[in-house]
Amino acid sequence: MPNIKSAEKRVKIIEKKTLRNNMVKSGYKTAVKKFELAVANGEKELEPLFTEAVKKVDQACSKGVIKLNTASRKKSRLAKLLNSAK
Repeated sequence: MPNIKSAEKRVKIIEKKTLRNNMVKSGYKTAVKKFELAVANGEKELEPLFTEAVKKVDQACSKGVIKLNTASRKKSRLAKLLNSAK
């Protein structure tokens, strides 16, 4: 446990940021899984799910939850999956 008041404040701030990061990460993973599941099931309407997944990946990148190259790689793989499903 921190002995200094500023260290106590940092612990609280880190807890808040961790919760936010987990929420953002969970959101983008869920969107990607929904899209991949729709492709696996052979659904026709993939475009809205694709745009939602890409949007969530971009949001996670802008919040600093994932790095830029990781976001680009994930979006590229989603696009490949979309094109192969058509």
